[in-house]
Amino acid sequence: MIFELEGGQVSFPHPKYAEADGLLAVGGDLTPRRLLTAYKHGIFPWYADDSPILWYAPHNRFVLHPNQLKVSKSMKKVLSMGLFNFTYNTVFEEVITNCSNIDRKDQDGTWIIADMRKAYTELHHLGFVHSIEVWKDEELVGGLYGVLVGGVFCGESMFAKVSNASKAALVFLIQNFGLELIDCQVYTSHLESMGAIYMPQQQYLDILQQQHMKPNGLQIIF
Repeated sequence: MIFELEGGQVSFPHPKYAEADGLLAVGGDLTPRRLLTAYKHGIFPWYADDSPILWYAPHNRFVLHPNQLKVSKSMKKVLSMGLFNFTYNTVFEEVITNCSNIDRKDQDGTWIIADMRKAYTELHHLGFVHSIEVWKDEELVGGLYGVLVGGVFCGESMFAKVSNASKAALVFLIQNFGLELIDCQVYTSHLESMGAIYMPQQQYLDILQQQHMKPNGLQIIF
């Protein structure tokens, strides 16, 4: 059953009621309060420009445990060569714009439409959405962004203009911020090669319930 959200309705139905493809609800808006409520309950928006807002809660979540990260020999070599420099939360709008513009295999257009960029940029300014930036010769060549729910980083998108830049961003995120879990949302072979696996929905929700959302929570652990 697909639920229809009203304009002033911030709460969501339980994710267990999602369709087989993960679609749970339609409608509502992208206000900070609604978005934060969604992520706290394992729900995220994913839709196109010609569609109403669609809210998803996959029955099997694709996640990456930091202690199960797989870094290939070739990737270790790239990182050891010092080709990339890393920052975080310095050029968020450039990162999300690049994520929306990058060409992706078997994908026509982008789901990171103008309303989505505006909503996540607002959440970034509020301290709940974060970006990792990858630089080469002072040029932004890769990065990622996502929503932080306590120790769970809900990855939204990544991009790379040169080989290995997005992988490098993910490795930097996992190795430097003391995170409990990376929520990759849905399967990609790229993330599977780095150690991501499926987790049952209820197990993922149990982890989320133990988290406490707070602004500016992404900090490097020295």
